[in-house]
Amino acid sequence: MAKYLISFPSEAMQLTAEELQQASVDSHAVVAEAKAAGVWVFGGGIDESIAPVLVSAAGAVSEKIHLGSRLTGGFAVFEVPTREEAIEWAQKLAKSCRTPQELRVFMFNPES
Repeated sequence: MAKYLISFPSEAMQLTAEELQQASVDSHAVVAEAKAAGVWVFGGGIDESIAPVLVSAAGAVSEKIHLGSRLTGGFAVFEVPTREEAIEWAQKLAKSCRTPQELRVFMFNPES
């Protein structure tokens, strides 16, 4: 089975406070469904109040991250047998979050 990353950038979610509250309830229901189905690996929202840092092999920490790099919003990792099933889960998250989701597949790694 392959692992898929389903995500959205924070600026894509343009919701009122009331809509955001309902989206939270609805998306948590999708997470519960995915856990019950045994396809949930991990997920969450990026805490954008804490700036990312770049850590070198020597252990140096820099505020300057890779050019063009950015990860915001929320994400989930699912492990499912087919791309079609991953698309179905992305569709459920898009509906619950009220915003389209990006879908990416991780390269196969026999040790993960």
